Amino acid sequence: MQPTDTAQPDYFHKVVDCQWACPAHTDVPEYIRLIAQGRFTDAYMVNRHSNVFPGILGRVCDRPCEPACRRGRVEEKPVAICRLKRVAADNKDDISSRLPRIPKLKNGKKVALIGAGCASLTVANDLMPLGYSVTIFEQWGVPGGLMRTNIPSFRLPAEVLNEEIANIVNMGVDLKLNHPIRSMRELLDQGGFDAVFVGAGAPKGKELKLPGRAEGGANIHIGITWLESVAFEHVKSIGKKVLIIGVGNTAMDCCRTSLRLGADDVKVMARKPRQFFKASAWELEDAEEEHVKIVINRSPRNFVVENGKLKGMTFDVMEYDTDEQGRITAERITGEEFLEADDVILAIGQENAFPWIERDLGIEFDKWDVPKVDVKTFESSRAGVFFGGDAAFGPKNIIWAVEHGHQAAVSIHNHCQGKSTTERLPPGVNLQSTKMGMHEWAYSNDYNPAERRLMPHVSLKERFKKLDIEVELGFTAEQIEKEVQRCLNCDVQTVFETKLCIECDACIDICPVDCLTITQNGEEADLRTRLKAPAKNVTQALYVSSALKHTGRVMVKDEDLCVHCGLCAERCPTAAWDMQKSFVKWPHAEDEAVASAAKIPLAI
Repeated sequence: MQPTDTAQPDYFHKVVDCQWACPAHTDVPEYIRLIAQGRFTDAYMVNRHSNVFPGILGRVCDRPCEPACRRGRVEEKPVAICRLKRVAADNKDDISSRLPRIPKLKNGKKVALIGAGCASLTVANDLMPLGYSVTIFEQWGVPGGLMRTNIPSFRLPAEVLNEEIANIVNMGVDLKLNHPIRSMRELLDQGGFDAVFVGAGAPKGKELKLPGRAEGGANIHIGITWLESVAFEHVKSIGKKVLIIGVGNTAMDCCRTSLRLGADDVKVMARKPRQFFKASAWELEDAEEEHVKIVINRSPRNFVVENGKLKGMTFDVMEYDTDEQGRITAERITGEEFLEADDVILAIGQENAFPWIERDLGIEFDKWDVPKVDVKTFESSRAGVFFGGDAAFGPKNIIWAVEHGHQAAVSIHNHCQGKSTTERLPPGVNLQSTKMGMHEWAYSNDYNPAERRLMPHVSLKERFKKLDIEVELGFTAEQIEKEVQRCLNCDVQTVFETKLCIECDACIDICPVDCLTITQNGEEADLRTRLKAPAKNVTQALYVSSALKHTGRVMVKDEDLCVHCGLCAERCPTAAWDMQKSFVKWPHAEDEAVASAAKIPLAI
């Protein structure tokens, strides 16, 4: 194998599994260490740099970081990354003095953002400090997009949403509420904007066209539209017996909201077994804690309506065969079942809808009537028109929309400055030693066996009294102290200096997880079998040094096993090993601006 090039950002970035999995590349171990030190405001700002909405995401993120967490390789449950993000948000001081400074002198470029959701707000957050004049057009009377209308207040309190949106709008954004865009042509021809970003979400709920749909329409609701009506207090009650069709996160929000509006028998109907559910595990747990019944293997057949009144639904009872990989190989109907319902809520997915974008503007749409968007630049086929969030590639989640916003802002900046949108700064990595003494490090390198803390909840008796009672209470001080110690500090890397190694094997002898080996080089497949502990996870790259000076062998490290304890560096007599913090730099618009300014010669 060739020597590992640790100057490539992806190498150490992929070692920090949580940061690698986070679409916005949040430096998770760094903010957890800051929380451990009681530096909550600093931890919040580390979060805000990448994910923009720490208080919001600390409550409702889909947590792609947690399944990736390396703690899950040594025990069952990962670090409670998302809930620690909330800790930083809930305990921070006033951050107004630490927000980006907005120049009084604008750069003369105007940008329109359609929709005041998380993607558009991220674009505004990144462009305002660079002197852009940013206008957001929002169809509703309040900003927030689907964060406002589709996430219930018992999960995301309005005050948290308002605060983090205000931190962006108060930068000087021209926010035009109750101002839907009816014509893209009119905006492009008459708006006077240098670029347009569409962050309008995926606002159209999917229909279920079955017999009885039209006749029972008064009591059959589209999930996201119904949640929107609840959010704006247009709907304040629902029937006693409710069926939710679908088993994604929106379905979980619908069933729990139904309980708070008066339902006492709520069933979520799933067409397939539980392993195929789209809802997050914690969403399912919270619903079931509130006595929502989740019924599997039921395929909707028809709505039953008598005398113009919805009575319920008939379902086919399904049975499935699966292969060794868990994939369905066959399905069959084994019977039918009727379930009573006063109301049915359809939560079977969302779609994009762009009736306001004329089809002769040079913005190409695909066969699904979705705009063709470049996956890296987020630019459409018409120069200067960009899409992001759910509007670009369909429904995902907030953290993906935030990263779309960051990358779209880079493209918008380059477009407005006359540069190619594809000409972008590459990611980078910096390393900084954590050494504080002979055997002391600027991080806690001791493995703590503590189990994951459980989030305290408001009692079942209390939580249904009002719609906006936040169910999760947040970690206590004692829980915070325990949970932060579960982080394995994967961003503090074992950095090896080949020329200093004397091949004494001290590091190999002391390694508690057998992740180090000195051996003859070879092809990767062969080398993986000759390590002290065979490296079976081929998705995790091996570290391979250049040839050692005494024997020509190589130092090999299996990153999959390492727990970043630093014992190799403490034991090494020549300091060939060091523990260094890796800072992975994922460029934003401000970095592009700084790089461009550095290339401009100063006037004499």
